Amino acid sequence: MKRIYLLAALFLISISTCLANVKLPKLISDGLVLQRNAEIPIWGWGSPGEKITITFKGKKYRTTTSSEGKWTITLRKMDAGGPYTMTVSGNNTIEIKDILIGDVWLCTGQSNMVHELDIHDVAYEDEIKNANNPNIRHFKIPTTTSISGPQDDLAGGEWLKAVGEDVRPFSAVAYFFAKKIYEKYHIPIGLINASVGGTPIEAWTPKEGFKNFPDILNIIEENADTAFVNSQMRNAPSFDREPSKPTDKGLIGELPWYDVNFKPKNWRRINIPGYWEDQGAKDLNGVVWFRREVELPKSMENKEGRIFMGRIVDADELYINGVKVGEKTYQYPQRRYKIPANLLKAGKNIFVVRVTNNNGKGGFVPDKPYYIFTDKDTVDLKGYWQYKVGEVFPPRDFSAFRRNNNGEPRPRRINPQNEPSSLYNAMIAPYKQFPFKGILWYQGESNTGQAKLYEDYMHALINGWREVFNRPDMPVIYAQLPNFMDVSYVPSESNWAELRNSQLKALAIPNTAMTVNIDLGEWNDIHPDNKKDVGERMALAGLKLAYGEDLVYSGPMVKNYVLNGNKIEITFDHIGSGLITNDGEALSEFAIAGADKKFVWAKAKIEDNKVVVWSDDIAEPKFLRYAWADNPDNPNLYNQDGLPASPFEIELE
Repeated sequence: MKRIYLLAALFLISISTCLANVKLPKLISDGLVLQRNAEIPIWGWGSPGEKITITFKGKKYRTTTSSEGKWTITLRKMDAGGPYTMTVSGNNTIEIKDILIGDVWLCTGQSNMVHELDIHDVAYEDEIKNANNPNIRHFKIPTTTSISGPQDDLAGGEWLKAVGEDVRPFSAVAYFFAKKIYEKYHIPIGLINASVGGTPIEAWTPKEGFKNFPDILNIIEENADTAFVNSQMRNAPSFDREPSKPTDKGLIGELPWYDVNFKPKNWRRINIPGYWEDQGAKDLNGVVWFRREVELPKSMENKEGRIFMGRIVDADELYINGVKVGEKTYQYPQRRYKIPANLLKAGKNIFVVRVTNNNGKGGFVPDKPYYIFTDKDTVDLKGYWQYKVGEVFPPRDFSAFRRNNNGEPRPRRINPQNEPSSLYNAMIAPYKQFPFKGILWYQGESNTGQAKLYEDYMHALINGWREVFNRPDMPVIYAQLPNFMDVSYVPSESNWAELRNSQLKALAIPNTAMTVNIDLGEWNDIHPDNKKDVGERMALAGLKLAYGEDLVYSGPMVKNYVLNGNKIEITFDHIGSGLITNDGEALSEFAIAGADKKFVWAKAKIEDNKVVVWSDDIAEPKFLRYAWADNPDNPNLYNQDGLPASPFEIELE
């Protein structure tokens, strides 16, 4: 009899171990924000045929898992409120605590959507210090790719509140958007941040959006074939430099060049900030070391501090008195490093920067801050340093990337982060059933090389999203690219202007809005500091598009024109209280061309809330442009509500 009981007990134990515990997706976790006034699917996994019960706000919802162990329960529509607790029961029980009901926004794109408040903690020091709103929450999705197809769950992530230090990882643009919306309605705001720096629009577009792109659909099908992908990865050429042993002279000598006991000989003088190609080092890609003896006052001795080294192209390692205090692996982040206590000395301190540059001009970006500071003292680091080349990289051989007759690389080099649909599959598809108020999109920098295609890609992206989310009218608000790179003083061609024009044309897609940011960029930084105005302009568009407020949410955009001889009279939408120049000066940045498309600067004036443009040099104008440049000098057409006009190009008929 004892043996029978023992066998029965073992049988029950074996049965219980085969039963899968109820599991929820990563998004459905403590601190969750649910969309108000919408039916809410809650989904997960368990054992086949397992009975699942959700208890929420005094109501019970029940279902049974499918033969594949999947289940979904749809909660009724609810008003804003919280916090609440949800209980999910099956073979086990899960509690999700501190749930709010409000408005949820998907925030997606590339680096300017990624950029955290923490990165801009100088500009927004007070915002971070005073952050205390637990009703604004942020879920940052880890960077993950999938070229094989849509995934079922995320790789990780957690809900954080806009309180204290927890606000630092928030997308700065998304935070200021949410703050503006919250100030208006005082309802909870959830921000789901799916964004990755340096990524193209194609990677965020679901397969469903590429119906008019057979070549891209073919790539998606190829990427789903594991054998094909493996063969391509094996055969693709690589430019990764992995030498068998170090070749940088600064690291292989008796003492490394950052060592405080190293004695420099025959080092050259160079000015920081600046690029070495502009200061006597021609066509140099490689490793360059910079060194300076910096005198610090007694009051800075042994103090914790910070050092700002602007931006450096491409990678850097910073040493102070022989100790590494910071490094970055690519050019775009601002170099802001913390200095530990007991490192700085009164008097002479040795500062050494090892810079690695792979292509183009290397060195220190001008017009950025370069100084070291403690609680009370600041020492400028601009001026003359010494430099010496540690390694010269040989020219790269691009012959392996010659294209075949179809214009495709041979062989195709697969970069999972940039492949069509790869980021959508891994970072958005896992919660495609989750309802949102709308989507914020800030991307385009990585597509400026194919700017004319971008309008079609925007149609693919938005139509694809609306199909997979089953929301044909979902509001989509996107940021037009700001000004960037060298200022243009003569009419010229520009990929950035071309892409802005494609973004403008994409407003033909219903229920979309675009913010104009031509005045918010920085010539020397693809990641401008001013994220607040971008976020607040997106909030204005959101108030109009998603909340139905009657307000001026956009700068002037071309509505129509009349061509009369050599004069063009332009009417605009979104003139608000009227057209103005924001500086009180004459209109600028208008250019006209004839049939030869050779543009000249034009005269322009505001008359009766219209703009009249002409050039005495062009008798028969065929093309008209406004603010058509990477970084136009002074685009000063605004409405009286303080919003700038969008750059544009018109082919006159």
